[in-house]
Amino acid sequence: MKAFLLSVFLLMAGLCHAQSVRIEEKEQSINGILRRGQQLSVQLDPKIVEKTWKEHLTSKAGKLKYNKGVYTTEKAVLDTISATPMRLVSTVGSDAQGSYVWWNLDMGTAYVDKNATPKEYAAAENFMRDFAKKVYREDVFRQINQAEDVLAATKLEQDRVVKQANDIQLTIEKNAKRKQELQAELARNAEELKQLEQNVQNNLKQQEASRQQVAEMEKAVDAVRIKLQAIK
Repeated sequence: MKAFLLSVFLLMAGLCHAQSVRIEEKEQSINGILRRGQQLSVQLDPKIVEKTWKEHLTSKAGKLKYNKGVYTTEKAVLDTISATPMRLVSTVGSDAQGSYVWWNLDMGTAYVDKNATPKEYAAAENFMRDFAKKVYREDVFRQINQAEDVLAATKLEQDRVVKQANDIQLTIEKNAKRKQELQAELARNAEELKQLEQNVQNNLKQQEASRQQVAEMEKAVDAVRIKLQAIK
């Protein structure tokens, strides 16, 4: 039970953990080429972040190519950022602050840049921020599901303990009833033993009386024999 409660506490602590989101302009070396782009930092498992990012990008920008940790697409259609298709390069990793998602957007005439294309940069930043909300929301749902699993297991454990208590109580009641039966049986046995002992005493008296009768009959028979012998 303590283990279940500890699990619930840890899960709830995870739900209450601050959802830190940081977006900054940063350079990354992609296939030996240093590129400037946007980087989103979140405090989540990088495997979960990468899986969700891949699914999110695929649903928004279309089919992606993947090679050595780098996702690319030549004609990413992201209407909220640019009306024309863009070349997208992205990677996901982790650092001391947590997990990060980095991307570089090439509009053909210019890269999305904080100073050169502030409008597109702000739109891309909002795209990243929306993704952060999504991945955090999904993480919360996962933790809720885990908490519900722990709750269900706790309820099952509670049911087991209650059933065990009921079984123990039933066993105690059966034991008490059997004790009463045994005590009654012992009392009957004591009375029966007393009667048997009385019967033994009565039998001894009967044996003595029988012996006396036998002796008297033997005397009577002997007397008749003597009389018989006297007749000649």
